[in-house]
Amino acid sequence: MLRLAALFAVLLPQVAAANTCDTVRFENTSFTTCAVSAGEDLRLFHSGPSGPLGSFSAVNDLLAAEGKTLGFAMNAGMYHPDRAPVGLFVDQGRTESEIVTAEGPGNFGLLPNGVFCIGTRFSVVESRAFAARPPECSYATQSGPMLVMDGALHPRLIPDSDSTYIRNGVGVSADGRRAVFAISNDRVNFHRFARFFRDGLGLRDALYFDGKISRLYAPAIRRNDLGFAMGPMVGTVVKKD
Repeated sequence: MLRLAALFAVLLPQVAAANTCDTVRFENTSFTTCAVSAGEDLRLFHSGPSGPLGSFSAVNDLLAAEGKTLGFAMNAGMYHPDRAPVGLFVDQGRTESEIVTAEGPGNFGLLPNGVFCIGTRFSVVESRAFAARPPECSYATQSGPMLVMDGALHPRLIPDSDSTYIRNGVGVSADGRRAVFAISNDRVNFHRFARFFRDGLGLRDALYFDGKISRLYAPAIRRNDLGFAMGPMVGTVVKKD
């Protein structure tokens, strides 16, 4: 699985976007969050006519045919060396990669893991519960571990762990009408990242997307993180000026 990247940020001209991105501090750690409301055009991206897209710029090139562009985007799940998704990936209602419910190596296999579902509302669902009763998802991506489950932190997260990286993930509100995407701007362990979603943002369900390769595209705050090619990505789609 591709896990390493040399990241650097490019300043972009500031533009308006429907979603709101802000930088906040929690327990002396800096995070950037982007909040999305139900009804906004939030999509997952992976492949185009020539195969995996791999970058935010490639997504924007694809959207240009619609006269649209990304409002914000980030990587959204783990992937194999060929950039194929690890676990479930649903694109416009079509299952492109099947769900994985077995325990396995790495962060993805640290059960319980989960699925982020984009439907009429947003949800983060534990993977085995999702497999037993799949909700209606226009888009879905599986990753792991779960960070917060109905207000409880993943039981295997260690408060004083020295495993710290730039990490990103998503949390959803109890009514499913708001999704908050977050990336740490400082290196952070899993436990603090999970507490940020629960205690800092007040979200009772949250899912880890990845670490080391975590990147954010947010032109409204003049941010464009660059690095190696990515697998699944998530972002809002807005009209291009």
